[in-house]
Amino acid sequence: MTTTFLTKEGYQKLADELEFLRVTKRQEVANRLHEAMEGGELIENAEYEAAKNEQAFVEGRIQELEMILASARVIDEKQKKEKGDLVQVGSTVTIKEGGNKPEQYSIVGAAEANPREGKISNESPIGKAILNHHAGEEVNIEAPGGTFKVKIVKVE
Repeated sequence: MTTTFLTKEGYQKLADELEFLRVTKRQEVANRLHEAMEGGELIENAEYEAAKNEQAFVEGRIQELEMILASARVIDEKQKKEKGDLVQVGSTVTIKEGGNKPEQYSIVGAAEANPREGKISNESPIGKAILNHHAGEEVNIEAPGGTFKVKIVKVE
């Protein structure tokens, strides 16, 4: 099983989602299924079909979250501080490409990556390339659109 890196907040968010799905959402879907079955012919019952599909999705997500949390390694804040300006999972990094303005990202595990929120995966092209580098270093990023160079301005 592959280790999944999570921040403390990310772990809690996924654990909360799992709890919600197990306790609340499962019951809601079960109620929908029960109501749909009471509605008559199951063969032509669109509500029953929709509820079955939702049930499959919920159960699949529960399994996915259980696997992620079982293999999770929560990022140790103390260890991160000891490494100083070394980019690692859990670091917040400011990078600058050429004449563009600086961009700030938090390096997180794939399970909690969300580029819109400035959280990039340690497995993404940028995340992978800047890991284990220090502030002040220039790093080549090999992305699907081509190779480009960034300077690591700051590591927190």
